[in-house]
Amino acid sequence: MIRYLLGCLALLVCTAALAQGPPVGCDRFKWALDHERELLASASQMTSGAELHQPLATAVTVALVPYAEAKLPTPPSRAPKAAGGYAGFITVSAVPNPGTYRVTLSAPAWIDVVQNGHNLQSTAFSGASGCPGIAKSVKYQLSAEPFVIELSNTTTPAISLVVTPD
Repeated sequence: MIRYLLGCLALLVCTAALAQGPPVGCDRFKWALDHERELLASASQMTSGAELHQPLATAVTVALVPYAEAKLPTPPSRAPKAAGGYAGFITVSAVPNPGTYRVTLSAPAWIDVVQNGHNLQSTAFSGASGCPGIAKSVKYQLSAEPFVIELSNTTTPAISLVVTPD
């Protein structure tokens, strides 16, 4: 009986923690994003499928299209949660040196980074709500070769993004 009650208590605690959602506020990210927030505030416009030639110098706002029309180079690693969402991609010139880089977004979306035809696994993730201009930041280990950033699973028709070294 005690084991049953302890199990129920543990389930209630876990459920309450999950119901709280993401942390709220700009200070709730796992790493500082002040520089990224500044860059995202002055993002230039780009259409889905375009090429970003200076990935570390500027932020861009990517105009997304309905998911069914996105023509993503590789299928997303996470299926869309609901029909009617938006998606898009940009091709990015090589970063100058291999290493860990952050892809930071202005709004919630699923990010896939594809390099040499393979989806890269993220090495870390941070997200928060209630921070104007930033919703999430994901770290990837990149080689000094071109890569593709695919955005999907979002209800937002345009998302600003920036790539920065860690």
